[in-house]
Amino acid sequence: MDDELQEEIKKCLKILEENIDILSNLELDLESQKEDELTSDLNLHQLYDMTEDVAESAKLKRAEFNLMRRKAEDA
Repeated sequence: MDDELQEEIKKCLKILEENIDILSNLELDLESQKEDELTSDLNLHQLYDMTEDVAESAKLKRAEFNLMRRKAEDA
């Protein structure tokens, strides 16, 4: 029974891993739709900061996913 459960968890994790980029992009698209608003007078450094924030957010989400995957594999 435990082996079957572990196999099912591994299958689910593999599916998630294969689709994490798509899910992440969907989430970002949904978030950006909520925040879509024209902002004028942005300086170049503000745009650069915003780009860095988005990249860091994606890295954090990927790290969280990998951590959860490793914890599930150890269980």
